[in-house]
Amino acid sequence: MATLPEINPTTDEVKIKDIQVGDPGIQTTEEIERLRQRIWNYRHLLIGKGNALQPAARGVVCDIDVGDAKPIAQRVRKIAPRFREKLSELIKGLLSAKMIRYSRSPWASPIVVIVKKNGVDIRLCIDYRLVNSLTQLMVYPMPLINDLLEDLDKVLWYCSLDMASGFWVVTMTDRARAISAFITPFGLFEWNRMPFGLKIYQRLIDNALYGFTRIPPLGSDLRSTDVFEVGEADGPGKPSVIGRRSYIDGILIPADSWDQLCDRVDALQEACEKWNLSIGMGMSKVEYLGHQISKDGQEANPKDLKALTDLAFPGSL
Repeated sequence: MATLPEINPTTDEVKIKDIQVGDPGIQTTEEIERLRQRIWNYRHLLIGKGNALQPAARGVVCDIDVGDAKPIAQRVRKIAPRFREKLSELIKGLLSAKMIRYSRSPWASPIVVIVKKNGVDIRLCIDYRLVNSLTQLMVYPMPLINDLLEDLDKVLWYCSLDMASGFWVVTMTDRARAISAFITPFGLFEWNRMPFGLKIYQRLIDNALYGFTRIPPLGSDLRSTDVFEVGEADGPGKPSVIGRRSYIDGILIPADSWDQLCDRVDALQEACEKWNLSIGMGMSKVEYLGHQISKDGQEANPKDLKALTDLAFPGSL
């Protein structure tokens, strides 16, 4: 099952005061303003609250390979009348954000409505099981969380960033759009942007951080170019951007000093500008992969422990 995103067609404008960095009890005002200004210099990359569709990333596309399989067109599934109005609003949001478009594809996968806990709102899923059974899966290793958390207690400063909109920034090939088509009571639609695909997005971020493959010249059509197919290998001897991998769209920048943290934030923003990746906004303690990270070590996130700490003590055996 693939869950359809809930789209807010707008995002809040980012203001320089929204950039929260440093600890006034440790850093000087000059140090805090220096890092804030470096981030603000790349404010065209910053995304505020909301999840409106961001510009497409450069040099990467999503393709779906089903070999010589014949198209599968399934029937639309029944949707309870009380949910049709909400369904139409969700589809309007995706159309308005240009995430989807009307389709004439011979493929059609059915949608499934999942009722949320409040019994009123719904979440949309697409049943791609038949398509998945025909698809040649991409082989790419995802990072191990333990590896990403290793040695983080040996540095003094951290900056945690999220890549805005995640894999929605990856465009689709014409073939992938057709195969992604899904049928609803209101018609047949297909994706303009990749709605899911962790490995494709992880490979994009790894390449942006480590520079394995060079982006094509700006004269080429970067919206339909896959650097992993036609790009050239980047030259050796160039250090990685921050010295570590990300976990999908969550990036942690560790540094031994405030100056190094500022330089690494600059380097990351340069890489994001090169690949047209947006950022959702250094502290001595940050949240990362469900942990609080600081020079004192790793701690479980208190929010994740709340269910245990609030558990009532047994009154009987």
